Amino acid sequence: MDEQVKAYIDKYPKEIIDMFNILRNIIYENMVSKPEEILWARLPSYYVGESFVRFIPFKNHINIEAKVIIKYKEQLSNYKITPKGMLQIYLKQDIPVDVLKQVFIEKLN
Repeated sequence: MDEQVKAYIDKYPKEIIDMFNILRNIIYENMVSKPEEILWARLPSYYVGESFVRFIPFKNHINIEAKVIIKYKEQLSNYKITPKGMLQIYLKQDIPVDVLKQVFIEKLN
């Protein structure tokens, strides 16, 4: 893990760190090309070329920024999608792993 990303995410509660690691693993396990992991504007970001996925952690949820999320809104109907098209996953919710695999593959491959 990028040292800056690790230092940043380690400031959050254990539950958020655990969720972050699951999301990060979904990206790394499903990409053809290894994404570049950087802290962009103080946000963990994953780039392949010009395409990116960004995680925005909060104390009780993580927002996922990936422009294609809106295409999956029916499959993500149990989750909040912000007006800017970010998916919010709260600690009390299951992570929609299968849908996120599709989102990350479409966005980063």
